[in-house]
Amino acid sequence: MSKGIDKLLRIMKRLRAENGCKWDREQTHKTLKPYVVEEAFEVVDAIESGDDEKLREELGDLLLQVIFHAEIAEEEKKYTFDDVCKTLSDKLIFRHPHVFGNIHDENFPYTSWEKTKSKNEKAVSKTLGNVNHALPGLTSAHRIQENAGRVGFDWTNVDDVLKKVEEELYEIKEEIKSKSKERYEDEIGDLLFAVVNLSRFLSVDPEKAVRKATERFIMRFSYIEKKLEERGLSVMDQPLSVLNSLWEEAKIVERGEH
Repeated sequence: MSKGIDKLLRIMKRLRAENGCKWDREQTHKTLKPYVVEEAFEVVDAIESGDDEKLREELGDLLLQVIFHAEIAEEEKKYTFDDVCKTLSDKLIFRHPHVFGNIHDENFPYTSWEKTKSKNEKAVSKTLGNVNHALPGLTSAHRIQENAGRVGFDWTNVDDVLKKVEEELYEIKEEIKSKSKERYEDEIGDLLFAVVNLSRFLSVDPEKAVRKATERFIMRFSYIEKKLEERGLSVMDQPLSVLNSLWEEAKIVERGEH
């Protein structure tokens, strides 16, 4: 294991050296931000695909980002890759007193994990923990709701959650009627937050659900384009009635009924 890591560290130093790669030398923590997010999502995509080879490759790409940032920090004499590893090791030990400490409970509860975690972090809320603003909105909402639910601040059943969704939808309709455009964003946000709560009660990952919905839209729209191209027609020239008809046809094909 150490040989593999050592080789990667040497390669990164070479890439960042004077006679290395111009692009790699120009990168900073800030310029690399988009790549960290992109590689993390590609890992998720690989997990969803069930392709172990793809996952291995994407995990490597994500690891590259860690090594890249650590090398930049070392050049700035702030910390090294070893420091990153030590910080992580110390954190894991600290957060698992039931494994490394004197708490002998293999079912160490999630709430205790959050309390232990908050001891060495400045959290916005002791219960909710830190709000990670880099997370996608739906994931962040799910995480916050989950933490609040752990201490009993939650709906008691799914029917109540559905009523809340309907309530938020009604409020949007009222704002549209009154043309209070400055309120649209808040009300849409409240509706999405309520829908995330519904997904949590149904044990559905909201981020995964919306990604799959987007993929279905792309596949159905591609079907429309393909069928029209077969007739020598263009999407832009067709009335909505034709597009809707093909859309419904695409849904039937998708379900395997045609």
